[in-house]
Amino acid sequence: MKGYDLDLLRSLQVLTEEESVSRAARRMKISEPAMSRQLTKLRTAFADPILVQAGRRMLPSAFASSILSQVQDLVRNADSLLATRALANLASMAPTFTIRANDLVIAALALPLLEALKKECPQCEVIWAPELDAAPSDPLRDGGVDLYIGATELIKPEIRRQTVLRDHMRGLVRKGHPILAAPITPDSLALYDYISVSRRGRARGPIDWMLQNQYGLTRRIAMVVPNYHCMVESMKGTDLILPLPGLVINHISQDALGLTSFEFPFSLPGIEAFQAWHPRRDTDPVHRWLRETLFRVSRKVFENIAV
Repeated sequence: MKGYDLDLLRSLQVLTEEESVSRAARRMKISEPAMSRQLTKLRTAFADPILVQAGRRMLPSAFASSILSQVQDLVRNADSLLATRALANLASMAPTFTIRANDLVIAALALPLLEALKKECPQCEVIWAPELDAAPSDPLRDGGVDLYIGATELIKPEIRRQTVLRDHMRGLVRKGHPILAAPITPDSLALYDYISVSRRGRARGPIDWMLQNQYGLTRRIAMVVPNYHCMVESMKGTDLILPLPGLVINHISQDALGLTSFEFPFSLPGIEAFQAWHPRRDTDPVHRWLRETLFRVSRKVFENIAV
């Protein structure tokens, strides 16, 4: 067992989980030749191939698979011991946290979260990465992103998640909009043109399903925009209706912009956003501190918009 150390165990864990030298190298942020040398050391230390060729891919050997959970526990516990000491010195640390979220979440959470983090860790830095159409699981797995905040269904089962927001859609219109002259009904909703907000260019959603299937009505989508920012200040000069989450409407200066909002006259599916992270970060004290701080801040920021 000469040359056996924690770094070699960490390589064993990552190679077995990734089932690929190249993916393991990217995750460990080292070159492929360096990762190959680690694999060679592992094969010598354990007298086992660790990874075996199976067609065009590689698979963990029976031995590597059988000890993976033990290796994961050992590495997590060792990392926890080192990080616990670091956590006591947050004031002198300078960590960088990368969080992926959409612009709605960033607008609401970015400054309150930064303020809360800097109270204990003045030198920390937060990088907000834009939400993409692709599943967030891979960047969480390879360490490119520390946390994901959103409501996507494109996330792998092993990813940990914690709900930070429950919300619902409301309608935003100009003050004096004719739809406000009488109680709002499904029929009156179908009389006006709408703006739909979608990064993917999707015009229709739950509102259309409810109108069509429950009332036999169809609303008119006049325009689809990638985000709400580009339209809010123009709404006071139109009779268009802009459906938005309460999260957004509560952070708009409606009076100053000559706008007001209304509740839809039927029940729509709730919006549930969560923070997500890879399970290997569960016992990382600094990461846990980040998650707990974000959860506490989000509860305070979103307390007035819960469904």
